[in-house]
Amino acid sequence: MSKMIPEDENIAVDTSYSQYRESDDDDAQSYTSAESIGSSVTRYRYENGRRYHAYREGSYYGPNDETYSNYETIVHHLWLLTLDDRLFLAPIDVGAGPERILDVGTGTGLWAVDMADYFPNAEIIATDLSPTQTSSAPPNVRFEVDDACSEWTYPEESFDFVHIRGLTGCIKDWPYLYSQAYRHLKPGAYIEHLEFSITTSANPDPTTNTAAEKLLTSFSTSILQAGDAQHTGRTFRTISLIPSNLALAGFVDITSQSFVWPIGPWPKDPKLKEIGRWGERNWLDGFEGWVLAIYTRVFGWSYEEVMRFVGEVRKVVRDRGNLFWHEVRCVFARKPREGEVVVGREGGHDGGMAQEEEGGGEAERGV
Repeated sequence: MSKMIPEDENIAVDTSYSQYRESDDDDAQSYTSAESIGSSVTRYRYENGRRYHAYREGSYYGPNDETYSNYETIVHHLWLLTLDDRLFLAPIDVGAGPERILDVGTGTGLWAVDMADYFPNAEIIATDLSPTQTSSAPPNVRFEVDDACSEWTYPEESFDFVHIRGLTGCIKDWPYLYSQAYRHLKPGAYIEHLEFSITTSANPDPTTNTAAEKLLTSFSTSILQAGDAQHTGRTFRTISLIPSNLALAGFVDITSQSFVWPIGPWPKDPKLKEIGRWGERNWLDGFEGWVLAIYTRVFGWSYEEVMRFVGEVRKVVRDRGNLFWHEVRCVFARKPREGEVVVGREGGHDGGMAQEEEGGGEAERGV
């Protein structure tokens, strides 16, 4: 089975995909929602039937209600499938174990809880704008309502690992956020950032619907425009900017690994088929939350117009004649050790470019 390289070859398609039904999946309802915790800072904004955070209102486009909590569970499972049940790819010294870990933008806190179980002697701090994390977390997890874009108040050089996942469209100044991570990481410690691409690609196939492709292209184009400076100022082009921004902050050994999330279980390869099953649910359950606030607040669409658009996209996703996928990426980098000489570093910044890790981490396709 060869490595998955999206740019070089097509994904082998399961010839029975046109007859695939979602009801055939035994675990179609296997994910559960996260519970909400009580907090004195719990304040919410209700809009178009969905609940949003009110602390630093407007910083994040997604809802924070139970429906979105279900969706975040799907995404967490997708990442576990993609990384072969690993919670991180950075070469952390598992034997010694990190003492202090920061999870930036934790959402419902699923990654932080899993890390707390994996490293029971580590202190896990997980921050988010909304206090919607699980109440059944291990004792070594501490959830904090905080804005990662503000000045971090933790002691400098106090973390062994900083984790960021799925914050595209949420951060106005990525170089500044990375610089804070750099300042608060111990020398030699790692940062890891995982993101998804807004842009979808179609597996070249005569059955792929041109109208469907245009619909998804209009979605990605509009979302990218929404993140441009004249709108929200929070870029949705994050996935392509991670390596250069990490280098700008001073990180070294920057390693980027790309994976594919099929939208639907159409690949022949068993692993990609399973990812595609959950990738389909990712779009069906998450799409309304992705676009509702952006399209009504930024573009002035009515609720009814947005919901018609959501219905059209869901129809495209369910269509077994469409073979779409999009890229996700995991990038990790290291803060230089004390006294380490970094070649090409000027004024505290590393001039080196990120490299794709050779021989590992790429998703695979069947051929």
